[in-house]
Amino acid sequence: MKRVIRLLVLAATVYVGLGLVLFLARNRIIFPIHGGPAGEPARFGISDGQAITIATADGAHLAGWFLPASPAPAGGGRAPALVWFHGNAETVAAIAPILREFRPNGVAVLAVDYRGYGGSSGRATVANVEHDALILWDWLARRGDVDTTRIVVYGRSIGTGPAVLLAASRPVAGLIVESAFTSLGAMAREGFPVYPALLAGGGFDNVGRIGVMRCPILLIHGGHDTTIPTAMGRMLAERAGPRGELYIIPTADHNETYDAGGGEYVRRVKDFVARTTAGRP
Repeated sequence: MKRVIRLLVLAATVYVGLGLVLFLARNRIIFPIHGGPAGEPARFGISDGQAITIATADGAHLAGWFLPASPAPAGGGRAPALVWFHGNAETVAAIAPILREFRPNGVAVLAVDYRGYGGSSGRATVANVEHDALILWDWLARRGDVDTTRIVVYGRSIGTGPAVLLAASRPVAGLIVESAFTSLGAMAREGFPVYPALLAGGGFDNVGRIGVMRCPILLIHGGHDTTIPTAMGRMLAERAGPRGELYIIPTADHNETYDAGGGEYVRRVKDFVARTTAGRP
């Protein structure tokens, strides 16, 4: 009996200890990259892009790219914009070919690395990534060449967290989420089912926020996503109701949506941006 008790105590100690480690390391698990490619857009094949730096109130700087609308609006007017939040294994420079391909005509693009990614300083956490998403909106609002009534937000994978937060907090024209999860708690249950969902901490409540926002939403998901279950994408589409448009790429795993979707993926994204930003003053 004593031996059984000792084994039970040991098992409980290991369980609690591992749970504590996972809780303390949750932001490093969610945001694993430190550094990565950075530089001027021209180095990566975007000749008219601008490298930008945005300061935060707590002393960090967010580095990324601003791609002006091409062609520019006639008469010097303000252009619509697409704000891009990348995945947790990507940087802005690393997805340069994707930005080139998805760049809609006549629409500016803003893509900024999370803290600790690319040329951005600091360390990414769920809280500061959500906070920084609002800073990007404020930065665009101060520009004279962007129409804030015609901003569409795009997020992929972990980037759907800040994208959904921004779309729920500001009057965006539309939201595109690709490979979106319902919540961090739900993802924690997927990866560590023996631990409670609170292990993931708070923030990135996509399912709650999508349920209350009013803008049109394009939801894209791989039909064979082994990282973020396709069922989560379907659940989010259900919560979006008539505002949601679900596009499942049948053969795609989590990191295969760009290739498997091909021209149809590009067409749907550009068409959604055009539809949601047209007909506005």
